[in-house]
Amino acid sequence: MELAALVALSVLLGALVILVGLAVGRRKEELREEAEQEAESAGSAVKGPSAKKQKQEKQRGRKEKAPQHSFSHPLLAASLKGHSGNVTCLDFSSNGKYLASCADDRTVRLWSTKDFLDREHKCLRANVELDHATLVRFSPDSRAFITWLANGDTIRIFKMMKEDGTLIFKAAPEDFPLKHKATILNIGIADTGKFIMSASSDTSIYIWDLKGEVLASINTNQITNSYAAISPCGRFVASCGFTPDVKIWEVCFGKGGDFKDVARAFDLKGHSAGVHAFAFSNDSHRMVTVSKDGTWKLWNTNVEYKKQQDPYLLRTVPCASSEGSRVALSPDGRVVAISDGSNVAMYNASNGELQEELHCVYSGQITDLRFDINGRFLVCSGDKAIRVFHNTPGYRAAIRDMEDMLKKAQNESMKQRLKQQITEAQAALDTVVGSSVERRTS
Repeated sequence: MELAALVALSVLLGALVILVGLAVGRRKEELREEAEQEAESAGSAVKGPSAKKQKQEKQRGRKEKAPQHSFSHPLLAASLKGHSGNVTCLDFSSNGKYLASCADDRTVRLWSTKDFLDREHKCLRANVELDHATLVRFSPDSRAFITWLANGDTIRIFKMMKEDGTLIFKAAPEDFPLKHKATILNIGIADTGKFIMSASSDTSIYIWDLKGEVLASINTNQITNSYAAISPCGRFVASCGFTPDVKIWEVCFGKGGDFKDVARAFDLKGHSAGVHAFAFSNDSHRMVTVSKDGTWKLWNTNVEYKKQQDPYLLRTVPCASSEGSRVALSPDGRVVAISDGSNVAMYNASNGELQEELHCVYSGQITDLRFDINGRFLVCSGDKAIRVFHNTPGYRAAIRDMEDMLKKAQNESMKQRLKQQITEAQAALDTVVGSSVERRTS
């Protein structure tokens, strides 16, 4: 009996031990689950606001992104868009067929001028391998162009040729040797095809032959250069800078075409502060300069400097300008255009009257400014686009000049010819103004 009771008690104690073990195990499992839930809860509490914050910052970044610059004006004929980088330089071919542009997207693009008034503007693209061009200039025969390489700090020549009816671009096997030690300002090819010029901000100008051999170097002694260029006639090289004058040299060649020397020709003196930039008329008989003194000046440079004739000042006109300002003189010398930051002002060259103002053409500074070879359009570059404007001041100035000639004409055939030309010019102006009004009201 006692033995049975002892066995029963042992069984009962074993059952109690098992039950206690099960209870303790279940409690540990519950505690572990609670701990995991608390950890997940704490993690989600930290993660939630962080993710939310990141999303808010991303949305804020999108909101703070600068909006694309939009521009419209009654005289705007076209906006040429194709570059994916900032456009830095422009040049028209001498045959008037193409406008070349270069940008920091490693391309040079050629635009057809006959498409300026069309809705779509196609272009040809030349790739600049392993570099990008900051300057571009056409050769006199419009069959090649030269570029200044931003990283290579040298000149590269591209030839234009047709292959299977398509225009292609082939870079010369070798670039020009390195010479300049400061920021490059401009390059150019003489219209005579006899030399190439390059100028930098440290008062250095180099004259090269077409194969890349240095013919001469010029020290402008202007403390710093701000601009330099070859005259359209191909005889002269001019520079301006910190000093208040513009210096002009003649690049001289012998009768056999051999280079002789570079001779100082004449100076343009009259500004009271440094000169930002200058431009020539198409025949090189006029020059316009724009200065830090707040004026632009028009000069008659059709002089025989070897006979001690000095260029003379035609007029001085107040204007707005700033560091990096550019100036353009229409091919016929009738219109002066000046850039000031992102703005452009157009003046009548004969009387200095302000004719047109173009404000905020770009979000940044205008990088280049020039007229096409016929004087129909004024073109400028900046941001990633090229703006083409109708040169209405040029039309008006031409009509006014022809009306003055008509008053003085004595020959009947001359009178009839002038009347016909006035009628045609007025019709062209009316068309431009009319289309501008349509765009503004549509």
